[in-house]
Amino acid sequence: MNHDPFYWGRPSDETYGHYNHAIANAKSQIPTSHTQQPIITGTSVLALKFKNGVAIAADNMGSYGSLLRFNNIERLIRVGTETIVGISGDISDLQYIERLLHQLQTEEEVYDSDGGHNLRAPHVHEYLSRVMYNRRLKMDPLWNAIIVAGFSDDRTPFLRYVDLLGVTYGSLALATGFGAHLAVPLLRKLVPYDADYEKVSEEQARVAIADSLRVLYYRDARSSDKYTFAVLTFENDKINVDYKQDLKVENQSWRFAENLIGYGSKQQ
Repeated sequence: MNHDPFYWGRPSDETYGHYNHAIANAKSQIPTSHTQQPIITGTSVLALKFKNGVAIAADNMGSYGSLLRFNNIERLIRVGTETIVGISGDISDLQYIERLLHQLQTEEEVYDSDGGHNLRAPHVHEYLSRVMYNRRLKMDPLWNAIIVAGFSDDRTPFLRYVDLLGVTYGSLALATGFGAHLAVPLLRKLVPYDADYEKVSEEQARVAIADSLRVLYYRDARSSDKYTFAVLTFENDKINVDYKQDLKVENQSWRFAENLIGYGSKQQ
């Protein structure tokens, strides 16, 4: 080893020959890569159309693998005065999308306020679909599934989905994550056909979403009993948004364990 203070730690030139600086300065032949593994993730978002409105809900859990690391992650984002965006998947990408939506809202409602156009759910969904597809083409997708809820220009309920591949579709009942397997059949049981959503009342929609969240709390290991619930309604030529946070799953069957004796700290 060379013990000169300026070259300390390098192999000795007398033993190994002169150091080839071209090795250290050589450019890597490995192409640029991006993170393809979400770290902190959020699970299901549920949404349902009903007569004159849309209901959407998501729990507040952020999971680090199997560890339920955070219990205060807000995954419903208000955009403008009449649109709610629910996002599941990677939380860091969620925060990036939230920043994009706030920038979009600022540009549309401040700089373009003289045009008389309001930012509505179809515009937000179209914007997000282009963002997601653009990132997919760059081989650096945003690892999220998104549901956009609100109203169309003709004031009919609007509910559409977009994922990390840029795939989009709409339905009267939508869910992401594990909810796509468990919650959608429960919501579809209430409304089997898309055209029948006008037969569903707001109260029925609220109960169906709450019941679905309870089932997910039982069956999805990454879900939480704490959630946010938003209901958008259009009545008397006015859009009302009922946005409630820190709700809890009610009538939990897990409470039967409180009476078990002989396990853990409860001894007979």
